[in-house]
Amino acid sequence: MPGFVKFDTMKIRSLFLLFCLTGVLSVKAQTRQQPNIIFILADDLGYGDVGVYGQTKILTPNIDLLAREGTKLTDFYAGAPVCSPSRGVLLTGLNTGHATIRGNMAIKGGLAGNKGSDKIRRAGLLPQDSTIGDLLQRSGYTTGLIGKWHVDGFDTLATPQRHGFDYFYGWLVSYPQTYASTYWPDTWYRDGKLVAVPQNQNGQKNYYTSEIITDDAIRYLAKHKKSKKPFFLMVNHSNPHSPLDAPHNTIYEGKDWTSDQKTYAAMVTYLDSSVGKIRKYLIESGLDKNTIVIFTSDNGPRSEPTTSLTAVSDFFHSSGPLRGYKRDVTEGGIRVPMIVWNKNRIKSDAVSHTPGYFADILPTLAGIAGSPKGFRTDGANMYPYIINPNAKAQDRFLYWEFFENGYVQAVRYGKWKAVIVKGKLALYNLDSDIHEDKDVADGNPAVVKSIRNYLSTCRSESPYWPLN
Repeated sequence: MPGFVKFDTMKIRSLFLLFCLTGVLSVKAQTRQQPNIIFILADDLGYGDVGVYGQTKILTPNIDLLAREGTKLTDFYAGAPVCSPSRGVLLTGLNTGHATIRGNMAIKGGLAGNKGSDKIRRAGLLPQDSTIGDLLQRSGYTTGLIGKWHVDGFDTLATPQRHGFDYFYGWLVSYPQTYASTYWPDTWYRDGKLVAVPQNQNGQKNYYTSEIITDDAIRYLAKHKKSKKPFFLMVNHSNPHSPLDAPHNTIYEGKDWTSDQKTYAAMVTYLDSSVGKIRKYLIESGLDKNTIVIFTSDNGPRSEPTTSLTAVSDFFHSSGPLRGYKRDVTEGGIRVPMIVWNKNRIKSDAVSHTPGYFADILPTLAGIAGSPKGFRTDGANMYPYIINPNAKAQDRFLYWEFFENGYVQAVRYGKWKAVIVKGKLALYNLDSDIHEDKDVADGNPAVVKSIRNYLSTCRSESPYWPLN
């Protein structure tokens, strides 16, 4: 019959099998090439609390070593000046102009509960909020989170396992018994169940939180070191958040310091020790070759705005050269340490000055993992500027808003930083004024206009933090 082509079925079968085999091998090769990722998050650790960022009184040899063997970012920012919204930005890739969580306590709506003796309302992640865990699960990763979650509000259903994490061991705001004993918990939450911490029963203090987190993280690594799937593990410490509490068998006992100063320093050192133990295990197990470690903090120092905690932060210069503390949108409240480590992929003893923030974490990890596109984010992939710290990034807008003491906004744009309070915009040139002392808005009308134009389109209304 004219036009009819006779196919050799044996050849077709051979080609089909070769195509399938090639596809399988390609998937396996991609899986091997995908690095494991460990994300270590400190709580209220200031920009100046780490040796490589200028700390001289508190010893942080392990974090410093991580920086010497990796890349230190000098201009990296948390998602917000307090915990819950900062973590919400980190997890969802949306800044506080679009994220569900924009404060620790909701102004309107949310769920009611208690913080100490105070009745408050909180808003947690919603079922439709997609997270880093969700994205990396879809990218072939097994995912885990150990320690502090703090984006559940008072919703007992807003757990890590409902937001992309296969494994969780830690504490939840929605289960008060898991944090009632603070740094010596007698009960934590593991994979959907409340479980006892035997060492801390009946008020005993035998197992410190940072050690619980570290030991469980190493168990997790041991369990997954031979897995065919790559892993993503978040190690979310509570240190050095108040209340100030730590075992007292530390090198600071002999210092001529106040009790609070010694305890704060010990809390930072326990955090540092955890980083060292994880790094040591990675090297000894061989996981270091294909594991990227990221270390950062959720906001600036001074957990609560009290005279005693301010005195501790000031004694250690916890904000470094920056102005402000936690709850401020000036640099001291939001600029944080950020270190990325891997001996094979990341340059050693390198420094990147490219500005970035927590909204960038999701697209950055997506880039590292080779995740499929199509996710929503306010951030950008920072990985090219981490592996090549001298690369020049195009200036872009980074955005924050905060409601705790009245509505305030902040914008970073290249060397410029704007702080907007009650509609009034103050502008600072961070290249020459990192402490944000001199408002230069009047002398730079074009910059102010660009930032004002951005502010008119950069946010959406929140039902929990309404402007009116």
